[in-house]
Amino acid sequence: MKAVNSLSGGKTSSFIASNYPADHNVFALVRTDDKNCLFPDAKVRQMVSDRIGTEFVGTLEIDAIIYTMLDLEQFIGHKIEWVTGETFENVIKSHYEYLPNVTQRFCTTDMKLKPLFNWWLNNINEPIEMRIGFRANEQSRAKTMIEKTNKNGLSEFKHVVGKSKNGTRNKWKMTGWQKPSFPLIEDRIFKDSIEQYWKDKPVRFAYMNNCVGCFHRSPALLKLMSEKYPNKFNWFIEAEQNETRTFKNGTTYQKIKNSFKQTQLFEDDFNECDSGYCGL
Repeated sequence: MKAVNSLSGGKTSSFIASNYPADHNVFALVRTDDKNCLFPDAKVRQMVSDRIGTEFVGTLEIDAIIYTMLDLEQFIGHKIEWVTGETFENVIKSHYEYLPNVTQRFCTTDMKLKPLFNWWLNNINEPIEMRIGFRANEQSRAKTMIEKTNKNGLSEFKHVVGKSKNGTRNKWKMTGWQKPSFPLIEDRIFKDSIEQYWKDKPVRFAYMNNCVGCFHRSPALLKLMSEKYPNKFNWFIEAEQNETRTFKNGTTYQKIKNSFKQTQLFEDDFNECDSGYCGL
């Protein structure tokens, strides 16, 4: 069974890539068509476009994640496969203009899991060991993931395999494709060890992973994101359009942006545990 490291761009999954060599290292890139979120370096933008095989305008994650993945590849000395799905705009359109939220996380499915699955289907197409970056204190997350596997211990993915006879409906199939493993839990690796490891290494990391406007984040952290990354945060404001279409129940991102001043909070008040849960 081939081993694959699933990389998010954060220090934890990067630690796995560096310390647990695999047959493949794979990173799923979240993209946007919004020119207001244009990645600033044209040369790197073209480099990313070449890697993913389609135009890269920008990402709704923090731009530094692009440098993380480029740096990490050089540091570990092994190729990192870049995959991507539809842009966030097209994902929303495909779900009838409905926005993802804590109960309908189709953004993770469509922009992370689906491109990873399609890469696996086209390149491997047999069960793999998927290394997941859960640390020693995240055993409950690992337990939840394991409980969702099938009788063979494989996570399944629902995908289209054709059309009905009259061609009006998709034919779907559930395919078991990856056996999740958790090397950091097995080896009792905690966050402090990971932070210490990266202190003197030539890899640049983003302030936080996942989308700037991730709906899992608290209003206080989203407010900070609106100040640090206004163009990206405005994308989420514009996506909501009105109060009947929101990412979070009970509020809008415009209200969060206009809320209390961030003077009493500092960047160090938050950590990657506040970042959201888009990791695989």
